[in-house]
Order: sequence, then structure tokens, then C-alpha cells
Amino acid sequence: MSSVVVDALPGKRRRLAAQVGSGLGEAVAAAVVAAVVAGVGLIAFSLVQWPAFNSSNVTRALTTVGQVLATVLLAVSIGLLRTRKWPLVAKLLSWIGISTFVTFTLGMPLAATKLYLYGVSVDQEFRTEFLTRLTDSPALHDMTYADLPSYYPAGWFWVGGRFANLLGMAGWEAFKPYAITSIAVAAVVSLVLWSKLIRADWAVAVTAAVTAVALAYAAPESYSSIIVILLPPALVLSWGALHRPQGEDAGTARGWGAVLGSGLFLGLAATFYTLYFGLATFAVCLMGVVAAVLAVRARAKLPDGERDSAPWRAALPVLMRLIVIGVVAGLIALLVWGPFVLKWLSGTAASSGTALHYLPQGGAELAFPMAEFSLRGALCLIGVLWLVLRTTSSRRAQALAIGVIAAYLWTLLSMVATAAGTTLLSFRLEPILIALLAAAGAFGFVEGARAIYQALNEPGRFRLTAIVVATVGALAFAQHIPEVLAPEITIAYTDTDGNGERADKRAPSAVSHYGAIDAALTAQTGRPRDETVVLTADTSFLSFYPYLGFQAPTSHYANPLADFAGRSAAIESWSKLETPDQLLDALTKTPWRAPDAFLFRRTGDNYTLRLARDVYPNDPNVERYTVTFPKPLFDTPHFTTTDIGPFTLVTVQP
Repeated sequence: MSSVVVDALPGKRRRLAAQVGSGLGEAVAAAVVAAVVAGVGLIAFSLVQWPAFNSSNVTRALTTVGQVLATVLLAVSIGLLRTRKWPLVAKLLSWIGISTFVTFTLGMPLAATKLYLYGVSVDQEFRTEFLTRLTDSPALHDMTYADLPSYYPAGWFWVGGRFANLLGMAGWEAFKPYAITSIAVAAVVSLVLWSKLIRADWAVAVTAAVTAVALAYAAPESYSSIIVILLPPALVLSWGALHRPQGEDAGTARGWGAVLGSGLFLGLAATFYTLYFGLATFAVCLMGVVAAVLAVRARAKLPDGERDSAPWRAALPVLMRLIVIGVVAGLIALLVWGPFVLKWLSGTAASSGTALHYLPQGGAELAFPMAEFSLRGALCLIGVLWLVLRTTSSRRAQALAIGVIAAYLWTLLSMVATAAGTTLLSFRLEPILIALLAAAGAFGFVEGARAIYQALNEPGRFRLTAIVVATVGALAFAQHIPEVLAPEITIAYTDTDGNGERADKRAPSAVSHYGAIDAALTAQTGRPRDETVVLTADTSFLSFYPYLGFQAPTSHYANPLADFAGRSAAIESWSKLETPDQLLDALTKTPWRAPDAFLFRRTGDNYTLRLARDVYPNDPNVERYTVTFPKPLFDTPHFTTTDIGPFTLVTVQP
């Protein structure tokens, strides 16, 4: 018997290597195709002088044309896959179709602007700053502060920084093409993963559904939308890794390929987006508990001669698989989290952070998209019905149902956490919930149509009817996506970009003076940008140029090791000093790297900074206040003062 087991091991390893190698190879090929499609499309869009989206319907019309083209490509690929004709052509068409859909849906509405959704406003400001920082250097520096490692996961931004650096683009300018390309790549990789788990034609349909809802409700936060798109098939993969009914392992790698894949996904999530990593880990652990209970119950029900005296041992293989998944994910996570963890454990920096201090109305309610009277609501409702009907018989339904339950449990835990003065940011989970229900809805529509077809004794024109209904619904939802994203698209046209221009051709904001400020700053300090600390409330300046900042825009974006509150108190104390010598002495004694320059707004005979403080649990959670510096405080040769537009630049001379 032992020799048989030993002889079987190399076969298992070969099967595992074949599974992993095949999946990774196909994913890489699909990613290359998606990158080429997105790149060619975005370059083609940029060669034409399009009107602004917020003042013309031209780009909206062409977006619809591109979506129809993508739908045709996907329909042809599904037809070829169902008839098993030209499988390689079908696969290539599906990759091109999905990436074309992403490229047109996001790229065409933004064709006349260099900025991505939300421009450089709201949260997109610090995201652009982070990409600018990692374009300037591949080191995992904090996006703002000197001498601190990155706290926010740098994975997506690091790759984007290398992308921008390779193409010789500024970080802010690379943001849009990189965001769109990365989402297209995520969509086709998701398709490859689905195709390894279910029928190939179904894989195309469910990927298209998940991608469409992700573009509508997750695209503004581009790096998180990648996790949204990949999570549904990743959960199905994880359930296959943990729940292994007796007899299922014959002729397979015993689910270890799924274990490795699950660890890789969780590791990717950890390097991209902490919140979604937490939710995904919670869902996988919940799967582990359910799988362990099912394994113990199955062992306890065996005949007397086969029953184990300790059926709880059936849970040990599940625990072992969870541990391996965790180890793989942890090793990958350390690639971006390692420097921060080491700094935090060393205790060499003050710790403060309020990233979880945000509770909008969406975080105080349970989301029920399936109750909406809309196409989204209809798809989600079909998904809920399918989950209820198929959970006992479908592995896919079980995995997606556990994911949905995990999202609702996380939301309830977040509400409970408010009693402790914090939250778990559950308001950001709605895109995840919608994506899971959309995947379930796609399965529900396909299986439901087949069941009705059989119940009606297979009428001749029923299949065509189902195809027409699906196509009409898909196109109706797809062409509605730009309307859903209209506010974010409009900001991309009304914000002033790094060239000092607005894409809608109207008068630019004060950002248009940033170029002159940068030139004066580098001339007066004589130091590289990434060695110069600037104190300013106009923090979008750091989004366009990789200067270090003395203070983040709010405590919620600040590195917990930066002592945001202490820095704000220091700034206020400096403004109350009476002489330049006192200010110079205070700058010398600051526990952090002191500012090399101040970028103020002028107000009469004073210079002002508009700062922010955390006022959670209020909503809004940020209170703005103004700190005023009298001009005489800088009346010394140790400071060089330059007025540029509405700004005053003050550089500290050595």
C-alpha cells in the first residue's frame, strides 16, 4: 500500500504543476491581449480632438457603438464555445470582447481629458499623489511624509509607477490609461479563472455581467475594482479548495491548485486594498468553518465499520488548507506591508490614525440592491432567487452565498463597532455585494431559461427569445454606465490637470500656477523634489510633483505613524510666534523633518493654510479650519518669499 501512495505522489505533483502552469500561462496571455486592446484603443481615442463629455453627446454615442461591438464579439465567442468550433478563436474573441468593452465604456467618455474619473478631486487627489510618488521612485515611501514607509497598500500604485516611468509619463498623466488598462486586464484574468471553474460559454456570460456592474459602481476606485471583478470566481475557487467531499479528489491534484490560487488572490488583495482583503479573508475563513462542519458531519454519518472514533479530525485537513492559504497570502502581503510593519514594531514613530472614522448613511444601513426597480435590481433579484434555490446543490451557489453572507455580516459588525468609536467602512462593500449578486444573477438567468425551456417542452423559438432578452438587457445596462458615472466624468473635465488646462476649455483654476511654483521651488532650494518637504494646504500640488509633504490633507489619509494631530498642533503653534528667529528655532527643534518651503494662500497682510481635523462621529467627519501666519514672521533673509498668482511661496534658506 505504501508503495502505491509513494508512486501516486509524483502524479499529484505533476497534475498540480500542470493545473497551476496552465492557468497562469493562459492568464498571462489574456492579460497581454487585454493590455494591447486597451493600449491601442486609448491611443486611437487620443488622436482625435473630441468634444468634452459634459457638453456634448458625441463621445456617449461612440461609447454605445463600442459597447455594441464588444457585445457582438462576446456573442460570437459564446456561440463558438457552445458549438465547440474553433476553440482558440473563441477564446481570443472573448478576451478581445471583454477588454474592448472596458476600453470603450471608460476610455471613450474620458477621451477628451487627460484625467481619470473624479479628476484630481476628493479621494482621487491622494491616489494621484501616491502614483506620482511611486513614478518618481520604486521605493515604498509614504505618499506624503518623509522618512516613513507606505501605510496604504502600494501594489497597484507600484506597478502603475513602473508603467508611467517606462513610458516617460508623469504619474498624474499615466493614471487614466493605467487605470483603464488594469481594469481590462483584471476582467480577462477573471474570465480565465471562471473558465477553469465552469463551462467556457457560461464563463464569458458571467464575466461580462460582473465586469459591467464593476465598471458602473467600482470604477472610480480603479485599484479596488480589480478586486471586485476577481472576487466572485476567487470565492468559488476557495470553496473548491476547502470543501472536498469524499471521492472528489480522484484523478485531480486534490484541490491544492485551488489552495495556491486562493492564497495568490488574497495576497494580491492585501497588496491592493486592505478593506477588501479583510472581507475576502473573512469570507474564506467563514468558508473554512462551514467546510469543517460539513466534513465532521460527513465523517460522523459513515457506517460503523468506517466511522472514526473522533470525527472532529475530519476538520484538520480544512484547517491545514486554511493555514497554507494564509501563509501564501501573508508572504505576498509582506512585499508591500513589510517595511511598515517593521517600522511600527520598532516603536520609533508616534502612532495615530483615523482611517476608519467615517460613517455616511450607506454605512448605517443594509444594502438591498435586489429590491430596486431597475435592471441592476432585476439581475440581483434573480441572483438571490438562484442562491436560495441552488445553495444545497451547486458549489457555485454555495461559494457566492457565503460571500454575500460575509458582506452582510461585515456590515453588521461595522455597525456594532460604532459603539466602540470606530467603523469597518462597510459603506464601501456595496460594489462587492452587487458583483456577487450579478454573478449569481447571470447563473440564475441561464439556468432559469433552460428550466423554462424544458418545462415548456422545448419550443422552437424559445432559445432565440432568451438570447434577445439577455442581449437587450445587457445593452440597456451597458449604455447606462456612462450616465451612472456622469458626475465622476464631469469632474475629470472640470478639474485642472498638471499642464494647467481644463479639458472643457474653460478658465483653469489656481492649479494652473503649479508649474511656476515648481520652477521657483527647485531654483530656490537647489534640491531634487523628492528631498524637499513642503507645507501646504493645497495638497493637490503633491499630486502633480513628487515633493514630500509636511502634512496630509486629512487624518484619514495620513500614515498612522506620522502623528497627524501633533503636526497640526505644531503648525498652529508656529503661526502664533512673534519673530522670524522664533520660527526658525521652532523649525529646528521639530521632531519631524521640518518644511523646506511653505506654500500659502494670501489673505490681506497674512498667509493662510486651511487645515482639517477629525470630528467623527459627525457626518461629514472632517472640520476645516484656517491657520493664519502674519507676513512679518518671514521678514528675514533666512526666508525667500515669492508671490505666484494667489499663492505665496516661502522657501527656507540654509
